[in-house]
Amino acid sequence: MGKRQAGKAWRRLAGALLVLVPLAFPAIAEAASARVPRNLGQTTATMVSAAQAHPAGTIVIKSDERTLDLVLSGNSALRYRIGVGRDGFRWTGVVRIGRKAEWPDWRPPAEMKARSPELPELVPAGPFNPMGARGLYLYRGGADTLYRIHGTNEQSTVGEFASSGCFRMSNADVIDLYNRVKLGATVVVK
Repeated sequence: MGKRQAGKAWRRLAGALLVLVPLAFPAIAEAASARVPRNLGQTTATMVSAAQAHPAGTIVIKSDERTLDLVLSGNSALRYRIGVGRDGFRWTGVVRIGRKAEWPDWRPPAEMKARSPELPELVPAGPFNPMGARGLYLYRGGADTLYRIHGTNEQSTVGEFASSGCFRMSNADVIDLYNRVKLGATVVVK
């Protein structure tokens, strides 16, 4: 059997296993199904007056208040509730949206792997990924900061000091923000 035929045979077998395993092990399939989020979480967006004049499209994050404002005009913004970095992981500065991704993969940074060696090298896109439904990648000077504005499947962390420096939103909120924000948008973190 050649490599091509072996590859096709393996794909057929793998496909059959995906169908048969849930039938053979219903308790495992049910347990896995229970972990898959069935909704995108709460929508927290509210219209507020913008305290400072920033151009429309600017994101202003206030870590102490755990809010993210998307400036719509000189004096109005859409405010979302967010989770922010826990003690020792909060930061400030001005960055830009350098990349956007739907259902992104997650690769724990080296510093995080050093703190938690049990973390995998890669968590593929999907409902078990800690990046949730969307990821907005924060860049400074053309370089990836490794910080993100992203969704989460752990809705209880939204509004808390819970991350390693990223900004977490409900999946419903991050999808809304993702659709409104352009690449290159300025993000002011206070």
